[in-house]
Amino acid sequence: MAEAEIEDLVGDVSPSFEHVLSCVFGVRDHESRTYLTLIEYRGSTVAELADVLDRDRSNVNRSLSTLREKGLVERRRRLLDSGGYVYQYTAVPVPEAKRLLHDALDEWVAGVHESIDAFDPDEA
Repeated sequence: MAEAEIEDLVGDVSPSFEHVLSCVFGVRDHESRTYLTLIEYRGSTVAELADVLDRDRSNVNRSLSTLREKGLVERRRRLLDSGGYVYQYTAVPVPEAKRLLHDALDEWVAGVHESIDAFDPDEA
């Protein structure tokens, strides 16, 4: 997590799930919105998501790539009757996203504790 993102999150006494998602995973708000939209529209294609989100397909595709890298979205290839294929995207279930968020925050907190414990004013 980036320092500015942590400061943003720590200063918010009651952050939304979307905001926490953005800060912890270092994703943009529109990427968080893409994840949340996929919860409702499971198995959507890029074109379908672009319509729902009112964004162009290339931006939605980039958001999906980022979310896949973070482990928040899965992609499945579906063969078309007319030939070829299309990718369908599904958000990981919210409990899994929560576990990923908790794990990332726990890792960050452990690093902060190590920094505190390692501090030696004589070496500063």
